[in-house]
Amino acid sequence: MQQIKDALAEALKKEGISGMEIPLEHTADFGHGDYASSVALVYAKQLNVSPRELAKRIYLSLPELESVSQTDIAGPGFINFTLSPKYLHAFLEEGRRHGSQWGSGVVLEGEEILLEYTSPNLFKPLHIGNLVGNVIGESISRLFEFAGADVRRINYPSDIGLTVAKGVWGLQKTRGDPKDIRDLGEAYRVGSSAYEDDSLAKDDIDAINKKLYEGSDEELNKIREAGKKTSKKHLDELCRMLGTKFDAEIFESEAGPIGKKLVEEHLGDVFEKSDGAVVFLGEKYRLHTRVFLNSMGLPTYEAKDLGNFALKHKAYPDFKRSYVVTGVEQQEYFKVIIQAIKKVFPEEAPKELGHIATGFLSLTTGKMSSRKGNVLTGEELLDDLQAEAKVRAAESRSEDVDALAEDIAVAALKFQILKGGASKNIVFDRERALSLEGDSGPYLQYTHARTHAILEKAKEAGVHAKLDEHAPASELARLIFRFYETVRRSQEELEPHHVANYLIQVAAAFNSWYAQEHILDGTDTVAHKVALTDITRLTLKNGLWLLGIPAPEKV
Repeated sequence: MQQIKDALAEALKKEGISGMEIPLEHTADFGHGDYASSVALVYAKQLNVSPRELAKRIYLSLPELESVSQTDIAGPGFINFTLSPKYLHAFLEEGRRHGSQWGSGVVLEGEEILLEYTSPNLFKPLHIGNLVGNVIGESISRLFEFAGADVRRINYPSDIGLTVAKGVWGLQKTRGDPKDIRDLGEAYRVGSSAYEDDSLAKDDIDAINKKLYEGSDEELNKIREAGKKTSKKHLDELCRMLGTKFDAEIFESEAGPIGKKLVEEHLGDVFEKSDGAVVFLGEKYRLHTRVFLNSMGLPTYEAKDLGNFALKHKAYPDFKRSYVVTGVEQQEYFKVIIQAIKKVFPEEAPKELGHIATGFLSLTTGKMSSRKGNVLTGEELLDDLQAEAKVRAAESRSEDVDALAEDIAVAALKFQILKGGASKNIVFDRERALSLEGDSGPYLQYTHARTHAILEKAKEAGVHAKLDEHAPASELARLIFRFYETVRRSQEELEPHHVANYLIQVAAAFNSWYAQEHILDGTDTVAHKVALTDITRLTLKNGLWLLGIPAPEKV
């Protein structure tokens, strides 16, 4: 909280220290107040006094703050601050008036940010691991939007290259139907295995790859286009279900020729020939060397990413930041790509280009591989979750059981992905994901629906909700006060899990409070308790939106 930081900075200035960072964080235990500062521990040595002594001197220099009801010195020299009920409740009452904007801000207003995510290999079913990038990318997009940024969502599907060539070769061998997504999956498995184990098949697939790049074989082109159309249809449906709508879609087949041309134009100053290929010597920048054009003159993923950036820059020349959301195993790869982009596009060097690393998703049965054929597709996982959710939704108050089942399935999937750090691996536990207790998306939806039901009854009873500035500050109110700062932390660190885990705390605090309070009890505290229920509802609803999780009113 800036007011407290400013007061600490002024007190520290009287000790002869200025212009320094003032540490201030939320307390882990409300028994120690709302905020704690270790400022005395940080700067005591510089002043040659004990932290406890410096804490006392700072404490005595602090002015009275309207927002603070109590200041204490704790432990070796921490300074703890407790917010006043009047300030706290007035702040939350203002939050209620903000509605869907409660917890948002304008710190990124007018800033254009590009976020590229999902970007699967087409010509095969979407692996459930590919869902991770979509879920994390969508949540980060919403975090940026909530801060006022103009976010451009970009999808970059791979529709040409070895992956497609393996699938096309596989379809020829299996005689599969390119209009059937399951046949595409089997064809890719067959083609991938053959490429690794059979030298003749490898030569055939390389030849198909070259012809597809050239567009010189009409029959191969037809198979590729049919498979691409099938995969794209299934991808679009998954994105609809997951709440993602892209502003732009750039295919590798578009980026490839542009990337190849850029590499050729910068041969000698950025790229060099090596054993018949064209490479970027990453060692010059303490990175590793990558091939941008292979020995057949075809653009690799690296050259395509160069072309992809050129297309993004052409479409959105005024962007300030650009991120690619993809697997953690690509970290070193993207260090090279970003360095190559900065050399080819030196005018873009001041702009922030980054890679947001994501972990792997696996089931409790272990990791999966579409190459080995032991893959569960994204559609299959969501269908399975939806079928189980439909059984539970049948007992709800919802008028549309199918829509509710889809909402619950999406919540189950997304929360399991988002509750850990973005780069952390996820072991998906189906039963835990669908649970209405503990750390799950459906639990948050259930708690949100509970608040909505209470507010419906309060409306019927004619209650005019308003937080009472003179009421004692409950732990629930003090926790809800932290919503904006939690959102800001997630925005700054590009880590949605801060919001996800915070919402679990809010839901648990509300349910505990609800178990102890009779809200509509006819006493003069009803208006306050209903208002506190309302700000809880808004916090859960807005927080769920940030995670890309639906917030049904009836569960």
